[in-house]
Amino acid sequence: MILDGKQTSIELQNKMAIEVQNRKEKGLKIPHLAAVLVGKDGASQTYVNAKVKACEQIGFQSTLIHLPKETTENELLAQIETLNQDENIDGFIVQLPLPAHINVDKVFQQVKPEKDVDGFHPINVGRMVKNLPAYISATPLGILMLLEKYNIETAGKKCVVLGRSQIVGLPMSILLARNTKIGNCTVTLCHSKTSDVKKHTLDADIIVVALGIPEYLKDDMIKNGAVVIDVGITRIDDLSKKSGFKLLGDVDYQNVAPKCSAITPVPGGVGPMTITALLYNTLLACKKEIYL
Repeated sequence: MILDGKQTSIELQNKMAIEVQNRKEKGLKIPHLAAVLVGKDGASQTYVNAKVKACEQIGFQSTLIHLPKETTENELLAQIETLNQDENIDGFIVQLPLPAHINVDKVFQQVKPEKDVDGFHPINVGRMVKNLPAYISATPLGILMLLEKYNIETAGKKCVVLGRSQIVGLPMSILLARNTKIGNCTVTLCHSKTSDVKKHTLDADIIVVALGIPEYLKDDMIKNGAVVIDVGITRIDDLSKKSGFKLLGDVDYQNVAPKCSAITPVPGGVGPMTITALLYNTLLACKKEIYL
């Protein structure tokens, strides 16, 4: 079974669009998402443009603030504080990666938790760990939404998460271990210092791969019937393609898929769900359902 993130995201965004239209008809506030982009990173520009387009399609308001790469840390922090104080902005994101001279942790901590729809502020992370209402990081939240949509059983399952980034791997391991509907897994978190990764993955019912290493997970690393969630996406030069490149995930999809009971494709799997989860968080922020 293919876990179709593209189709699922369309269905969920259509539901949000109906809710936004209902709010508009009742004279209620329309969700407003802002994005701050520093520099001219091509991939970041693509991601931000996709988020802005998604906002427009479901009736959200959106604002893109594009700052030069020379922007100082203090200038960026000042811009964030302006957004914190702007009552018209419900939530905002600061697109990663940031230039090397800017401290990412300082940036995350400057964002007001109530507007942190990316779920990166320590308060939101702490609330997530405590299983309290919180804005959950968009990619892990999107994965939870996809697992729920396809009724993937998680309770009591052995889960391996490959990668311990604060954006995906680490929160994903915590979320799947929590006592929630999509949770209650026994989780193993593997990383660059883990010895014999294959030993762990062969024992897993569910594998989440978030390493950024193209086609890392091979068919001899999983058991028959495993569920595989591929978070990675890497652009590889390919002159046979009209675009001049192809996109590869962290999973050797062609050989792994036949052994899986369920798997996400790349593209069209986790990526669209990440944007949908961000929109969902923004809608919650507008409705003030997390921080009452």
